[in-house]
Amino acid sequence: MVTHANPPALNYMQRMRDYYLALGYNNPYQWSSFTDVPFQPLGKPVAESRVGLVTTAAPFKPDAGDQGPGAPYNAAAKFYRVYAGESQSDDILGISHVSYDRAYTTAEDINSYFPLQALREANQGGQIGGLSPRYYGLPTNRSQPTTMNQDCPELLALLQEDEVDLAILVAN
Repeated sequence: MVTHANPPALNYMQRMRDYYLALGYNNPYQWSSFTDVPFQPLGKPVAESRVGLVTTAAPFKPDAGDQGPGAPYNAAAKFYRVYAGESQSDDILGISHVSYDRAYTTAEDINSYFPLQALREANQGGQIGGLSPRYYGLPTNRSQPTTMNQDCPELLALLQEDEVDLAILVAN
């Protein structure tokens, strides 16, 4: 585990704006903003709800280079479509495809970015009403229109098919 005393603050928002300008876009990155959101109050207690895990972690690609803990940024590991995996499987997922501060954190503990084991334990302990039969992957490298018009409807269809009451998004 990497530890540092008083690490410097990371100005994420400005860093993203500067990054988009450096890539040659005409304007800095624009975050989504909605005055109305489609969320609803949960209609029953969490202990009676089927929970699904949505992650932005990527499935392992055998020919995409280093994707393990401590791997440098790896664009080849990106994924471009919503996917689902079996909740009872211990699949290999990674976060080498996203830009995170590798100087102050690692990807050694899959539970820190893909807490499926904790949800399994919550299911066994009765803290949740059930675990969805699948977990769901949502791409991070999309435009807002692609996310809203393609990825979100595909994800929603999977969640509805599995009768998920409550989805937990763990964005990496």
